[in-house]
Amino acid sequence: MKIALIGEPILSSMALSVPMRDIPTREFQLFLDQLLDTMLQASGIGIAAPQVFDSRAVMIIASRPNARYPDAPQMEPLILINPTIVKQSGDKIKDWEGCLSVPALRGKVARPKWVEIEYINRSGQSQTIRFEGFVARIFLHEFDHLIGKTWLDHIDSTTDIMADAVWREMFLV
Repeated sequence: MKIALIGEPILSSMALSVPMRDIPTREFQLFLDQLLDTMLQASGIGIAAPQVFDSRAVMIIASRPNARYPDAPQMEPLILINPTIVKQSGDKIKDWEGCLSVPALRGKVARPKWVEIEYINRSGQSQTIRFEGFVARIFLHEFDHLIGKTWLDHIDSTTDIMADAVWREMFLV
């Protein structure tokens, strides 16, 4: 699947809820598998459907150590359909983020320390979960894609933007 890059209109559009009747269909389940494959091939730790030119409210988060995030915690990929935020921390942490749709740049973004969410899993069951720290950051980053935003919408100053190559030299010693 082709990844949408910053400037593509779909990245600034609200995603649409997935009807429950669509979740068990072969077509939708195949889409979920293709979305996961696309994320893994791009070495991402998360991806949202709008990033592959699909307007449905679907995301995957999959924290794992890799070249871009060597200290990331390990987790199994989690597919979230129609996620909503129930509660989130008032306290925020500012840290660096990258994005498959904003290649070659990093941004320092303030995000809540934790978030509690509701979502539908790929089997069509309602779930509630709480994410903390880096995994909460991944969720909120991908959730932004479902509401027509990217990390660039959260930047306080241009000093919070850095070329990925420079970031790697400074922080991945």
